[in-house]
This record gives sequence, structure tokens and C-alpha cells, in this order.
Amino acid sequence: MIKSICFICHGNICRSPMAEFMFKDMLTQRGISDMFLVESRATSTEEIGNPPHHGAVLKLAQYGIVPFGKTAIQLKRTDGEKYDLLIVMDDANIRNTLRIVGDRYSGKVKKLLSFAGIERSIADPWYTNNFDETYDDIKEGLDGLAKYLDI
Repeated sequence: MIKSICFICHGNICRSPMAEFMFKDMLTQRGISDMFLVESRATSTEEIGNPPHHGAVLKLAQYGIVPFGKTAIQLKRTDGEKYDLLIVMDDANIRNTLRIVGDRYSGKVKKLLSFAGIERSIADPWYTNNFDETYDDIKEGLDGLAKYLDI
């Protein structure tokens, strides 16, 4: 049974913290937040210690979600063992995640949109500045993840 999930993107300031806090909110609304460990990580070191991007914070706030206390954290080798699922936002995240945790955890690494039956990546709003599209894609992926988890 899946009990621990880590959402992963490049810097851990846009997509993965959005997914983390959106999923936590979903679990809270369903009254099952205590059944899961949900966190997020970066594959790079560029933003370590920084809070979520203001665009991500503003978008989440539209839905009453506050990423309170979140700062960017880098994925580490031991996270391959710690989490049941390592959910990434794009193909580069797959490569970088496996480089960090090791190929033996490849079965745990999934793209978020794959849970919705979509194989494309979630665009990085750091570059696109389109937090609306990112939110919508993450929501679609999380809805698919919820079905996958049967919650």
C-alpha cells in the first residue's frame, strides 16, 4: 500500500510544492491526511532553502491553499527507500531523480500526468509564467493519482 509520496521537480519552488500542497489539501478534504506522508524535493541545488515562487503561492492562495513553512529541499539518495512513489513533473526529472536515488528505484518513479493517462510533461512556470496551466495540469494528475490510490 502506498503511504509515502514525494513530488519532484527541478528547483522545488513551483511545480513540486504546488503538487505537494494541493495533494495534502485533497487528503485533508477527504479526512485521510494522517494516512500519508507527502513531501516534495528538487533535483537541483539552485533554489535550496528558498520559499515557493510567488506565482505558485498566489495560484494556490486562490484555492485557499497555503504552502506554510515550505522551503526547497534537494532529493537525496536515501529518498529512494523512504518514499513509495517518486512523482516527477517531466522527463529531465526522471533522469535526474534516477541519477540521485539509483536505478533500482526506477519502478517508483512516475510522471504525474501519467496517472491521468497523459504522457506529456507539466510545463515549468518558471519559464512559461503560466501558473494557471501548471495548476490545471497538476490537478488533472492528482485526480488520476487519487483514482490510482483508490482514495
